[in-house]
Amino acid sequence: MGRHGWNSGVRRWRLIALLGVGMAALALVLTVLSTLPDSKASTAGTSPDGDKVHGTPADPPPQVGPEVGWGFTHTQHSADEGSSSAVTRVEKLLGGRPMPQNQALMGWGADNPEPVKGHYDFDAMDRRIDFIRASGGTPVITLCCAPDWMKGGKAGVDKTNWSRQNLEKAPDPDHFQDYANLAATVAKRYPYVRHFIVWNEFKGFWNDGKGRWDYEGYTKLYNLVHQALKKVDKGILVGGPYLVMDSLDPKQTEGTSDAVTGPWGRMDQRIVDAFEYWNKHKAGADFVVVDGSSYTNDDEMLPDEFGATDKFTAVSRWIERQTGDLPLWWAEYYVEPADSRDERDGWSESHRVAVQAAGMIALAKGGATSAFYWNPEDEKGRSCAGCLWRPTDSADGGGALPMYGLVSRFNEEFGPGTKFTSVSVAADDVPNVRVIADDEAVLVVNTLNRPISAKVDGKRFEMQGYEVKWLKR
Repeated sequence: MGRHGWNSGVRRWRLIALLGVGMAALALVLTVLSTLPDSKASTAGTSPDGDKVHGTPADPPPQVGPEVGWGFTHTQHSADEGSSSAVTRVEKLLGGRPMPQNQALMGWGADNPEPVKGHYDFDAMDRRIDFIRASGGTPVITLCCAPDWMKGGKAGVDKTNWSRQNLEKAPDPDHFQDYANLAATVAKRYPYVRHFIVWNEFKGFWNDGKGRWDYEGYTKLYNLVHQALKKVDKGILVGGPYLVMDSLDPKQTEGTSDAVTGPWGRMDQRIVDAFEYWNKHKAGADFVVVDGSSYTNDDEMLPDEFGATDKFTAVSRWIERQTGDLPLWWAEYYVEPADSRDERDGWSESHRVAVQAAGMIALAKGGATSAFYWNPEDEKGRSCAGCLWRPTDSADGGGALPMYGLVSRFNEEFGPGTKFTSVSVAADDVPNVRVIADDEAVLVVNTLNRPISAKVDGKRFEMQGYEVKWLKR
């Protein structure tokens, strides 16, 4: 299927109205149509057997923990489609250093999973999950977004409205249980997927009347989905609330919170309120999920792009104080502001990778154990700013790009269970480098756009501008 906009393609089928001749024929038609979930909704190409297990082996792994490590999220275009040689190249690339891989249920490459109530279309989702498994990744599913009929739209395989405004609507409260039932169907279809995130960034959960997040509504949906998934299998691991940890200028006091502050900014009080409500009223959670950027809502990187990443450490530690022992995931994290087209391609790749490395270091120092890089994959072309691999449209596509080296190596060296240790840095190098280490490896980042001679962990070495260097211990 072709890809456009937010979706991965929509079947253009139409149910032709049958014109009966005579009262007997008309009565027969009405009887048949009355048995359909929606007499005007096309179910062409769908199946009522949505919970039929897809893929082999089907059995879940014997033991799975809530910490999955450092990986990436598939977006609209990914390596499950394209030239067969390029797709295979990416599968082998990822298989060399397996990482967790996250995929949304609807949108970002996946079709409407239930265009008519009780009728399912998982073809695109099946393909994504198959790719994740073929490339050795740990699959994670973000349960967002919702079919149109759950949010006031029309049912039918040809009725999905893929506009961003519509995609980001939350289910109507009357359909919260329907969405929980869909989540259970997904869990039954993919029994080897053990980690589920409930919804995405509170999309659609804004209370206009009160000028704040509808955290009561989100928490109700979360609890119903949590209950439905645990009913399928108590071993399934569920997390939320996937809030965007917005921050404002550090000088601003109105609408800000004193709970988390720093030179990078002050947390938005509405976010703090939403998180605290969910944390208090959640039915349960196996891990906590948030996302956010190092820069403020006004795209300010304070005191600079590297210093701004300290926000990740401060926010992570605050969350840990609220939730105790629950592992912390960052479902998305951004260190480079987007332009008016929501693209991030204004920096050189070395600059981008260096700040990204600093951001990952800050997350780890804050206690995050799992995080997902939002892979901005292009559908076509030779270059791709910030991407993990080259687009797979051509036979020579799919080759590794610099960001892949950072993310995959970080997961390999500092995956779940890592015990970080101290590392010495020469006094005159402290302002210029970011470092993190365990017993076996040290990651060093030059934050300057010029060469330096650095002494880290007792070793003296040269670094190019914005260089990211790994040392063995």
